[in-house]
Amino acid sequence: MTATIADTRLPCTEPAGIYRLLNQLDRPLYVVQTPVGPAVTDELPADQAGLLAATGPLPPERLGSAAFRHRHGVRNTYVAGAMAGGIASEDLVTAIAQAGCLGSFGAAGLLPERVEQALRRFARDLPRLPFAVNLIHSPSEAALERDCVDLLLCHRVRCVEASAFLNLTPHLVRYRLAGLRRGADGSVEIENRVIAKVSRPEVAEQFLRPAPEAIVEDLLVAGRITAEQAELARRVPVADDITAEADSGGHTDRRPLTALVPALLSLRDRVQREQGYQQPIGLGVAGGIGTPRALAAAYALGADYVVIGSVHQSCVESGTSPAVRAMLAAAGIADFAMAPAADMFELGVELQVLKKGTLFPMRAKRLLELYRAYDGLEALPSAERERLERQLFRRPTVDIWAEVETYFTRRDPDQLRRAAESPRRKMALVFRWYLGMASRWATTGDPARMADYQVWCGPAMGAFNDWVRGSRLEAVEHRRVADVASELLHGAAFTARVQQLALAGVRLPAAASEYRPASAKLPVRVS
Repeated sequence: MTATIADTRLPCTEPAGIYRLLNQLDRPLYVVQTPVGPAVTDELPADQAGLLAATGPLPPERLGSAAFRHRHGVRNTYVAGAMAGGIASEDLVTAIAQAGCLGSFGAAGLLPERVEQALRRFARDLPRLPFAVNLIHSPSEAALERDCVDLLLCHRVRCVEASAFLNLTPHLVRYRLAGLRRGADGSVEIENRVIAKVSRPEVAEQFLRPAPEAIVEDLLVAGRITAEQAELARRVPVADDITAEADSGGHTDRRPLTALVPALLSLRDRVQREQGYQQPIGLGVAGGIGTPRALAAAYALGADYVVIGSVHQSCVESGTSPAVRAMLAAAGIADFAMAPAADMFELGVELQVLKKGTLFPMRAKRLLELYRAYDGLEALPSAERERLERQLFRRPTVDIWAEVETYFTRRDPDQLRRAAESPRRKMALVFRWYLGMASRWATTGDPARMADYQVWCGPAMGAFNDWVRGSRLEAVEHRRVADVASELLHGAAFTARVQQLALAGVRLPAAASEYRPASAKLPVRVS
């Protein structure tokens, strides 16, 4: 016969009953020895001689660091990370903020007027709720970084997610220092928060320490900061939080999470002791996180917060196209590849993208090979150039260059001056046209360009798809970011309780040990 949850009596030995008790996150849990073996109850047994293990209540809002929640004014230590080109859209940031989490708008790659449009909406729709804006390092387009900081300061944006920085820049440091004030008690008040995404200890250390004195002095001389702010800069780190970025979508070094996080934790704690900061620096985890077990593992490693990216791209609020959402929902954990990045093409920097259903990774790699092998467009073999114009560009290269000139005349004219002096630089800008357009074709859902879609994503997407299979969240139209966040956080707390019991030597039935989305079927007992 089949037993329903309503038939379950305490203490429970059946998977359905154990699952139900584990899922009551606001109640304690006890494992006791009975004549028929270990059983689970939420009532403290009168005879504690048979008590094998126990775990306390663990509601999702207790995961991670209380300091992070207080610093950013959120209920949950869950960050919806920025996805460039507005894929982490206004709708997504608004929805996640209303769910008690922190969302970062994907400003990277957008023109200043488009970013300002988003900031005006946040001022209207989120007047008292926290949000962040992505500030991406653009070594080949410094003007964009400068203009973005100007906008952030003008609109009094109080948090940025800094990404892809190899070294600190005056623009980032200016944002940080412009928010420093001396409190009435002499302490440093920090208005402008920085969450830095890093994958290398040497980069992390730059954010963990005070801003370099040379940059501070230059900003002071230029009138960009005050003398008081220059003085206070010595007492605070550049970042309030650093995010350990592992195998993420988009720009990534694909660092192993279990190697990166301990190294950054040790570094963070050492610098914290040396500097004696009045507030602790938070450390978060990003990359490869798409299931409750992954979230729980991140918190178990010592994460103060988690950052979710790829999974949110398949949510209805994301700024990508329905066609891409459908592609993402069909992806498995092995359906991803590395390809050249448009913004750091000449440096050979790669990013992680979806490979299932698109030829973009292969075509982008071919462009990088040609860039490295030839000195300019005119040096390309005629057959190679014809193939590019026919398959990738679908137009003569002279037409592409005309479009590039129009684009950079508005965005960063210095790029054109540099290209005029170097045929190879000109070729790079033409190739970057394809790389940039490939992401735009994906976000707009251009049906004629599906084979060229560039979709920044990592294997967390495939893991999420596996986890939600058979539940309501399997369907793309039901993937709302607040629901996804709620299920992942709830599941992480559930999983943490299972792990706590496992550390005490208690192994629960497999059917009761994995959290499933609320609409999924619960395990039942068959006898």
